[in-house]
Amino acid sequence: MTRPRVIDYEGSKYSAEFWTSEREYEDRAERIALRAMLPPHGRRLVDIGAGAGRLAELYLGYDEIVLMDYARSTLLEARARWGHDPRFKFVAADAYRLPFADAAFDSLVMVRVMHHLADAPKALAQIAATLRAGGTLVAEFANKRNLKAMLRYALRRQPWSPYSLEPIEFVELNFDFHPAWLEEQFQAAGFEIRQSRSVSFFRVGLLKRLLGAKTLASIDGALQRPLASLAVTPSQFLRCTLRRAGARQAAAGLFKCPECGSTEWREAPEALTCSDGHAWSIRDGVYDFRARGG
Repeated sequence: MTRPRVIDYEGSKYSAEFWTSEREYEDRAERIALRAMLPPHGRRLVDIGAGAGRLAELYLGYDEIVLMDYARSTLLEARARWGHDPRFKFVAADAYRLPFADAAFDSLVMVRVMHHLADAPKALAQIAATLRAGGTLVAEFANKRNLKAMLRYALRRQPWSPYSLEPIEFVELNFDFHPAWLEEQFQAAGFEIRQSRSVSFFRVGLLKRLLGAKTLASIDGALQRPLASLAVTPSQFLRCTLRRAGARQAAAGLFKCPECGSTEWREAPEALTCSDGHAWSIRDGVYDFRARGG
């Protein structure tokens, strides 16, 4: 079976070059949404697509925190920042082949990841399996039906319609989603949507310069819930709960072999080997499940 395409930031300078002072407003606005939607405490949380751990300080109410990304190099940045805290684990893995035991997590965060998913339903099925019954998923996605896209379409400056339901791949492995279509995918995967927030109302360079990131984010935060139903911002946040019906029983440990599904392991300093003999490397404090042997 052909695997969905995966974007790889390995070796990139994404953390340093993207999250510059010019995006302080977006960072602040996303933190406001996440603080409001994420349960502040719990046993175990995973951030899928955590990168260098930009949002990790918001997870410190959890007993165990897993930062996962496909790019091992960004996880090394995260480990440099958070490796001093024994609650953190760093995992390199594919969102379509998650290496986590069934019902392992109380909460799951996925911010600025959905827009890279070529097969969102497949990824959501994997995510649902890792959450306990009643667990919380906070997910952000890039909104196809945003105000700028609607205006550009009305002026005939873009060929695709922001009103059609199907996702649009505007750049390779960069997708915008219609809110109605994506909400259907969450529900099909077993999630109940409890809250939505519209985020980044003011993603305009001139406004950032005139008002400043702190003021602009404060205004954004005040509008996120009242105007959520309009769904016209480029970034949308959803808080979902995994329905109890059909939820799986939790295994004792954290990991599940993505090759065979085993949850029995033998751990050595340089490798994690499942009961069927599949070995996955551990290097520089990063568990690597992208390919056997790392």
